[in-house]
Amino acid sequence: MSQPGFRLAPDSPPDFLDHLPGNQTPGFNGSQDEAKQETDALRDRLRALQDRLYAGNRHRLLVVLQAMDSGGKDGTIRRVFSGVNPAGVRVSRFQAPTRVELAHDYLWRVHALVPEKGEIVIFNRSHYEDVLTVRVNGNVAPAVWRRRYGHIRAFEEMLADEGTTILKFFLHIDRDEQRERLQDRLDQPDKRWKFDIHDLDQRRLWPQYMEAFRDAIIETDRPHAPWHVIPANRKWYRDYAVMKIIVEALEKLDLQYPEAEYTGDTLKVE
Repeated sequence: MSQPGFRLAPDSPPDFLDHLPGNQTPGFNGSQDEAKQETDALRDRLRALQDRLYAGNRHRLLVVLQAMDSGGKDGTIRRVFSGVNPAGVRVSRFQAPTRVELAHDYLWRVHALVPEKGEIVIFNRSHYEDVLTVRVNGNVAPAVWRRRYGHIRAFEEMLADEGTTILKFFLHIDRDEQRERLQDRLDQPDKRWKFDIHDLDQRRLWPQYMEAFRDAIIETDRPHAPWHVIPANRKWYRDYAVMKIIVEALEKLDLQYPEAEYTGDTLKVE
């Protein structure tokens, strides 16, 4: 079975993402029940691998999640990482920069939050907002956001050279799915707190966002920091796809528990 999700080609047209169905399940041909069974098995494997990652204190994993509003970033984090050791996993959410952050370069706040040895860090949004939201909303001149692709490539290459495994996911829902999810937030009292009127303004800029995502993915997709486009209308497939890619990446690290200093043969607890 091939790896789930899509990889964009350099010659993909600007509107490629706008015409990519969010309900596809590339790399998986089974039923929803079969996907859930495989996801449960992958979750057990992820817990075991994360335990070794944390104990070994040698490797680092950075997971970047980007999506349109209501694309499922929070749900992905909640379902994929349920049951892992919280001491070795951290979520960083990037909102509008503070006054202090704006006084520095745009990567300053990002670098301070990358994973330590033995740690998994999930970026809920990320440094990519500085070539996505700021581009679409015209917060900086085109010459500024265009040169940032090079900054980001260099930043991620440095992290990889220093031992960080980087996995980047674009959770792609289509426009009709977003409309239903936003409406659901309004209709359900327990979800209404999540609705932000600003989301409607951003929704009107959908074509511009799809072009910005496409450019960002193509400009910064590298073997050491790959982008995976995950069709995310079907949450069960989204969870399966993200978890499978993470598990396979961790398995390549050949994670092992460190050698114990003492054993039951050399020391007894009185």
